[in-house]
Amino acid sequence: MMGHLLGLCWESVSLPPIAEVSPGGSSGIGEAVARELARCGARVVLATRNAVRGEEAAWRIRRDTGNPEVLFMPLDLSSLRSVHAFAAAFLQQEPNLHLLINNAGEQHSTDGFSLPFQVNHLGHFLLTQLLLQRLQSSAPSRVLIVASSAHQAGRLCMAKLGQPPPGPFAAFQDYCNSKLANVLHARQLAARLQGTGVTAYAVHPGFVHTQLFRHTPLWLQPLWTPLSRFCFRSAAEGARTVLFCATQDGLQPFSGCYFADCRPLQPCAQGRDDAAARELWERSERLLGLQPSLCTPVE
Repeated sequence: MMGHLLGLCWESVSLPPIAEVSPGGSSGIGEAVARELARCGARVVLATRNAVRGEEAAWRIRRDTGNPEVLFMPLDLSSLRSVHAFAAAFLQQEPNLHLLINNAGEQHSTDGFSLPFQVNHLGHFLLTQLLLQRLQSSAPSRVLIVASSAHQAGRLCMAKLGQPPPGPFAAFQDYCNSKLANVLHARQLAARLQGTGVTAYAVHPGFVHTQLFRHTPLWLQPLWTPLSRFCFRSAAEGARTVLFCATQDGLQPFSGCYFADCRPLQPCAQGRDDAAARELWERSERLLGLQPSLCTPVE
């Protein structure tokens, strides 16, 4: 089965978008994962909003791996119009899709939703829905949603979904809420895709250098800077669990699970709430103007 670090590689792998979890633009976990998949021989599509950095990342990976099948396509998750345009271009260009990795970097919302919620959840939700038929026709295939242990601090108010939370730690709370949405999205996606050959996993890469630092208040950043250098993981270390879930054989029974350190872990109580996962799915569809899904979770 195809996945991230171990096992055989499928002929078409999409990696939207490149994560900016460490300084350097299209680098961090996204580039580390793409490099290993390319090294396995996969066809890889890098999708990121910065064309210069995206093309540079694709060139570096082609150079380092000797794999010419590493492409760049523009995608800005903060713009729903861009997500639709990317999906249309991808579906026209690529006949197969065996692996979709939703891993977002820092951007600016243009659609009226809070930044972390749109980039980390709504953009990924929309992209996955638009590519879902191609994933199913390419089965066996996988969807990986890069989450975080920060989901434990998430508190989703369904009536105010997509609106920034109040308070002095609003940016950090918004990030935690979006990570909880990631865990619930993977759980509900797996439930709705039972028997289709498409599996889904929420993946915690660990605290990668600057990943959490971006969402701390300005007055805390001088403290986080030295801590992040010594206590947080490198991009290559953060990529390990993502690669494991992308390439390891025999993970089908764990579809919908939350992975950390290359093993399934139980998420917090909010992350195991199936009623909340269903409501999040339905409200996300309405916020994005999507028709209700034909597939429903198997009880």
